[in-house]
Amino acid sequence: MSYYTPRGGLPPQTDLLTDRAVVTQAYTFIPRGVLRDIVTSSLPGFERTRAWVLARPVAGSATTFAQLILEIVPGGGSDAPEAESGVEGVLFVTAGVLSLTVEGTRHALEPGGYAYVAAGADWSLANEGDEPVGLHWIRKAYEPIPGVPAPGSFVTRDQDVEPQPMPGTGGAWATTRFVDPDDLAHDMHVNIVTFQPGGSIPFAETHVMEHGLFVLQGKAVYRLNEDWVECEAGDYMLLRAFCPQACYAGGPEPFRYLLYKDVNRQIRLT
Repeated sequence: MSYYTPRGGLPPQTDLLTDRAVVTQAYTFIPRGVLRDIVTSSLPGFERTRAWVLARPVAGSATTFAQLILEIVPGGGSDAPEAESGVEGVLFVTAGVLSLTVEGTRHALEPGGYAYVAAGADWSLANEGDEPVGLHWIRKAYEPIPGVPAPGSFVTRDQDVEPQPMPGTGGAWATTRFVDPDDLAHDMHVNIVTFQPGGSIPFAETHVMEHGLFVLQGKAVYRLNEDWVECEAGDYMLLRAFCPQACYAGGPEPFRYLLYKDVNRQIRLT
């Protein structure tokens, strides 16, 4: 398994500016070449950390979540990363070793490390190693429902969770599910989807869930609304509700992406 991690920098002055970045009413496509030094932000309460913001609740973008890539250099981190009450999060490490402490328990997350941090949890993160840490941080306001206890925080690894083949695909299309999809306590899923070379989504998925989709490994041609878009490791796609989607995976290695979607809640009308 490999996990793409941006390193910033700037392209040379001799490069053409032509690229694949596009924003439409149905989707946004951010190619990996956009993730440069000039578009990073510092975050309040963090030391020696910079962030690429991929999605946030704003007109024409996401409505349910925010997604960031953090780069934490040695000695950096935060004692209080989440400043908003009622916000849950998922962390997924792609490079380095992240020291994560949740409710007093310390965890060392290497590439493939995954953590669900419950809303209201006491947690901190730090880079205590010698190499930069790269990680995704997905944030969502938790929506409680009567009679169902909120989920607790947990830590696991991509390597320790068996991918579940999609029915009838012979393993060409599989999903690594970090929570039980039938557990109503969870109002978002952050999974890893894997296609073997030649695997596909053989129909145009059209559904209410939003997606944040970061390509961790490999390449594919992805259907986004009316367009077929080539994508590769490091590219990011934001799919708004009801954006038709499908894909064909290329080779020579598996095509894998980290996928956010909002789930398990009734549609609010009032």
